Amino acid sequence: MSDAEQRLKALDITLPAPLKLPPGMVLPFPWVNVRGDRAFISGHGPQETDGAPAGPFGALGESVSVEEGYASARKVGLSMLGSLQRELGSLNRITGWCHVHGMINCNSGFSDTPSVLNGFTDLIIEVFGEEIGRHSRTAVGVAGLPINFPVEVEAEVMVSPA
Repeated sequence: MSDAEQRLKALDITLPAPLKLPPGMVLPFPWVNVRGDRAFISGHGPQETDGAPAGPFGALGESVSVEEGYASARKVGLSMLGSLQRELGSLNRITGWCHVHGMINCNSGFSDTPSVLNGFTDLIIEVFGEEIGRHSRTAVGVAGLPINFPVEVEAEVMVSPA
């Protein structure tokens, strides 16, 4: 069993507040949908600690560098951990990360999507450790994302009962 909550404190990581949606944007779905021993996590974008969408905005291979994309993917991980903590009550209920699907906003010639998504994966392993944090994943390039985010990630985790 991991002690993700203690690792967050040791790493001096503050999880962001719930996402502050732009005016007029309505999202009629839950951020985390728990079904039995699984939690399905809707696509998250990067956030600031106050819940505001985090930049840089735009596409990899154009206005966003691989390093900025990596940092953005890490912020996506923090956003997702915040949603999981609010829904589950504690990140320590997560018993395993199953699959991560990363979408990278990029131009048609950009092919380094795995390096960008490493920002997310590295954070998850840092917080949960290798055994619980390891996951299969997909890192695909897409032509655009909501709010012009450079990265969006959805995932599935195993959870213990409340």
